[in-house]
Amino acid sequence: MNILVFGRTGQVATELGRQAQVTALGREAADLSDPDACAAAIADSDAGAVINAAAYTAVDRAETDEATAALVNGAAPAAMAEAAAAKGVPFVHISTDYVFDGHGDTPWKPGDATGPLGAYGRSKLVGEEGVRGAGGTHAILRTSWVFSAHGANFVKTMLRLSQTHERLTVVADQMGGPTAAADIATTCLTVARMLVAGQGASGTYHFAGAPDVSWAGFAREIFAQAGRTVEVADIATSDYPTPAARPANSRLDCAGLETVFGITRPDWRQGLAAVLNALKEQAA
Repeated sequence: MNILVFGRTGQVATELGRQAQVTALGREAADLSDPDACAAAIADSDAGAVINAAAYTAVDRAETDEATAALVNGAAPAAMAEAAAAKGVPFVHISTDYVFDGHGDTPWKPGDATGPLGAYGRSKLVGEEGVRGAGGTHAILRTSWVFSAHGANFVKTMLRLSQTHERLTVVADQMGGPTAAADIATTCLTVARMLVAGQGASGTYHFAGAPDVSWAGFAREIFAQAGRTVEVADIATSDYPTPAARPANSRLDCAGLETVFGITRPDWRQGLAAVLNALKEQAA
């Protein structure tokens, strides 16, 4: 079965290309700022399933560029989902914990009330609504704290900073589940194939690594596994202001994905070990 993937160089898209034979569309083939072109790409393909692994992910920049974020994260996925529904093929769409406001300390369930804190989260929520509204077979996969051996992510940032710093201050009052891009790709492929086979069910699902941890705790594990001697000092979110507000509670309840598709939460520490090994191989 041919699977059409929007995105080619992003973290998840790269892993999808490594794990399966897919037709990956980069920006030159399907620019998400042109929803009609994205829909046409699906209409013209022979794909048995579609995965959208592309997005506007510049969270802070979205605060001053919400129109573009809304187009890429909102209108484009809606157009894709409508085109997939017209062809009768399943559509798998990656979303985010940023659709929630991050209050409390209870893991968010898919049916909980949303309340994005900023432009990025709002744009992703619009995309979700468009996918659901298309009426086709679909799975919206909300995830969090994505990392891999490629692209820009927290793991690579911490490793880079550790080369010139013996002490780093890291936010300790935001909690979530780091998630390896490789695990997200595996889940997207499994869900897509099951939906094609008439198994599982359309809906919104959560998928994140376990156990939940703070950014500071995540950093400590990165340095421990990488053999870097770096002191990590806990700070509050208020000590590290950013243009876009981050949810303090990004814990995701992933029980629904296990019940419907049999997919359990992966241990992000194992995913981290694999990423660190890949980075060593790249540097060799």
